[in-house]
Amino acid sequence: MSDEARAEQFVLKYGFDFQTIDKAEIVALLRDEIKELKEHGSDGHIYLRVLCGYLFCLGDAEDIPLLSSAKYDVSFDAGCMVDGAWIDCLKQGGDRRELIEAFMEETKHYFGMVGETKARPSFFSLFKKGKRHG
Repeated sequence: MSDEARAEQFVLKYGFDFQTIDKAEIVALLRDEIKELKEHGSDGHIYLRVLCGYLFCLGDAEDIPLLSSAKYDVSFDAGCMVDGAWIDCLKQGGDRRELIEAFMEETKHYFGMVGETKARPSFFSLFKKGKRHG
C-alpha cells in the first residue's frame, strides 16, 4: 500500500473527532513509522505528516520529544513534512485551535473529503497524489 493510501485509510478510520481517538494508539503508530522510515526510508511522507498532525491535535508538552524525533531524526524530507509550528506551540503552551483547524482543513481538502475550502493552498497540495510539483 502506498504512503498516500495509508494516510488516507488512517484519516477515514479515525476521522476528526479528537475526543474519541486513543492518543496511545497514535503514539504507537508514530513510533512504528519513525522506526520503519529510519530503517527503510520512503518515497513519501504523507502518512508521517498525518500521524504527527493527529498527535499534535491530541497531545501536549510530553509529546514534544516524539514530534521532534519525527522532524529531526528521520531524514531531511521527512522533517519537511512535520510542521515546526506544532512543536513550538506545544513548547509554548499556546492556543492550538487555529493550527488544529488548519491541519483538519488541509487534510480534508487533500483527501477530497470536502468541496471548496477557505484554505490557502495547503502544504499537502505540494505533494498531491504523491508527486512533487514545481
